Parts: sequence; structure tokens; C-alpha cells
Amino acid sequence: MSGLTFESTSRFVDTPKGKLHYHVAGDGPPLLLLHGSGPGVSAWANYRGNLPTLAADFTTYAVDLPGFGRSYSPDANPMTTAGGGVLDFLDALGLPAMPILGNSMGGAVAGRIAADHPERVTRLMAIGGLGLSLLNPSPPEGIKRLVEFVEAPTRELLMAWMESMVYDTDILTEEFVQMRWESATDPAAADDLKKLYNRASLLAMRDRGRTAADQIAMLTRIQVPTLLMVGRDDRVTPLDSAFAAMRLVRRCELHVFPDCGHWAMIERKAEFENVVRAFLLRDHE
Repeated sequence: MSGLTFESTSRFVDTPKGKLHYHVAGDGPPLLLLHGSGPGVSAWANYRGNLPTLAADFTTYAVDLPGFGRSYSPDANPMTTAGGGVLDFLDALGLPAMPILGNSMGGAVAGRIAADHPERVTRLMAIGGLGLSLLNPSPPEGIKRLVEFVEAPTRELLMAWMESMVYDTDILTEEFVQMRWESATDPAAADDLKKLYNRASLLAMRDRGRTAADQIAMLTRIQVPTLLMVGRDDRVTPLDSAFAAMRLVRRCELHVFPDCGHWAMIERKAEFENVVRAFLLRDHE
């Protein structure tokens, strides 16, 4: 499945709240990919390198969540509107229940959908974003650097944030950084990011007790086979955040990538794709 480009895979679909942009590639059972948050993020930015491999076995849908990429801008916090946007997307295309894979915020959104709408999800995969940090301070370094960029968007602060996302900074090529910089400095994208990351959100993250009970209850409601993937050196959702999910999600497996930060699908591309394909293609009964 080589030769996939942004233009050849790009599509739009109308939903009750506005147009959602997505990429589609492959021919097979459906698979949904949900991206994370942060400056310049989109479905293409997160998963463009993985589409050829995943599309060899699945009809792979990578959607820009509301407030990101080329999708509509929501009135409220993009985190709180993302789940509804995903359900609208599935309804608009008439898609059946399918596996969902999410990175960071996308993992949290996928987990919430699996817990609250189990009829829509057959298997759940999360690269971080699912669980509850038990040992590390909150907010983590990556989120603090993200807020610093949102408050004063400069290329230097973008680099500081991106360096906190990875273990090996050599993957931050000039082309990759420039793509994220151009997307991050789009005025509409900047406004949506401010709804999600600000000083108030940092204060809220310090009070983990306020949301812990809801997080734990949500994890116990996830019944589908679940694969949680974490970079050993993740500075956004640290490894210890996976422990609660591993215990509370009834059918949860954990894979830890060595020498890897928050972007496992980019930094450990081949291993990530092998782990995901093995999980999706084997029998879980």
C-alpha cells in the first residue's frame, strides 16, 4: 500500500455540527485512528507513516477531531466534544462497530467511547492517554511545555515541546518541525488549542482527586480486548499511568516500548505496527 499521499486519502463528511475531515486508505475490515492533541496535530501528522502498513489489512480511517486539522471548530473544549464528534463521524459514514486506536487524547477519547458505547467498539488500543498516574507529579513536563507554547507561540518553544515528546530528538527533522509549525500557527487552530491548554487546565491537573473516581469507574466499564502501549520514557503520560488501566480494564494487555517517548507510532514505527497488527489479527476469544 505504497504511494499514499495527503491528497489521495483526504475526504470530508458532513455531520450535524459541521464538516469532519479524514483520511481513508485500504480495503478490508474497518479500523479507526484517533490522533492526540498539541500544536499542529492532525490525523495526518500522527499517522501518515503508519497508513501504508495498516491499510494493507484494514480500511483505515484517520479522522481530524473537532478543532484539529481541517475539521470544524467546536464551541467548547475540544476534549469534551471529541467523543461526540467521533460518534457523529461513524454515523455519517454508516460504519459498523470496529477497532479504535488512539494516541494520547485520542486514547482517552477511544476509552470513553468503549466504556459508554460498547456497541461501537470491538477492540481498543491506546498509545498513552488511558489510565491514571499514580507516582509521577501532575501536570507532567510535556503538558507544561505545551502550555508555555500556547501562551507565547515561538518556534523555539515549539521545539522545546516537541523535544519533550520523544526519546531521540533526531527524529525531529526540519520537514517535520516545519509541518507542525505551519499548522500550529494557523489562527483557528491556535484558538482551539487555547480552549484545551491554559493555566486553568494546569491547575485542574494538579487536583487529580477531583477526577480520579470517574476515571477508575470508566476503566472498569471497558469490556473489549484492550492493548495499552506506552513509551518507557514518556513525559506526557508516564509509564506508571498504565498500571491502573492494566488492573482495572478486564482484558487489558500492556506493551512498553524501550527508548521511546510519547509518539510511539512515529519513534518506534516498525515495532508499533507489528504490535498493533498482531493484536488485531489474532483471536481474542
